[in-house]
Amino acid sequence: MTDVTDLRTGPDGRARCGWADSDPEYRRYHDEEWGSPLHGDRALYEKLTLEGFQAGLSWITILRKRPRFREVFAGFDPAVVAQFGDDDIARLMADAGIIRNRAKIEAAIGNARLVADMADGDLDALLWSFAPDAVRPRPVAFADVPAVTPESTAMSRELRRRGFRFVGPTTLYALMQSAGMVDDHLQGCWRAR
Repeated sequence: MTDVTDLRTGPDGRARCGWADSDPEYRRYHDEEWGSPLHGDRALYEKLTLEGFQAGLSWITILRKRPRFREVFAGFDPAVVAQFGDDDIARLMADAGIIRNRAKIEAAIGNARLVADMADGDLDALLWSFAPDAVRPRPVAFADVPAVTPESTAMSRELRRRGFRFVGPTTLYALMQSAGMVDDHLQGCWRAR
């Protein structure tokens, strides 16, 4: 039996994963983005960067700051971010509209350089190569949703081997969920495929 907090019915009559009920921005993100297949190097670089910034924070914090992140990180164009230098790091560290963590900012720039050195479409192909082949049983409760999987661990290992930072297996499983590589919408959620 699903705990009442795990699945909630919103004012529109739609049943949703319970976490999406706590804030209108969460609801919009859940309904329009989370679990939808996402492709493209730029879009996936953005997800990778934001998931890295989220480490240790709530996702709602990132969602609320995402418009500013997009502004100051040149729309997450890896070729542009790859050119950022010390002056840009100082500018980003002074911007209260984003998460001002030097290690995460430097990782975002370093990761952009790695993406910019790849051929067009290579980041997309690399990340999606770790999407599970088999469909898992639909989770019924939050307790059924893993934080780490063998696929996210393998993805983390490969990205780290290539020099990427802030790409631990938990961060990458969150990326897999948000980019639709896995579908962890709970059984009964209107978004469950």
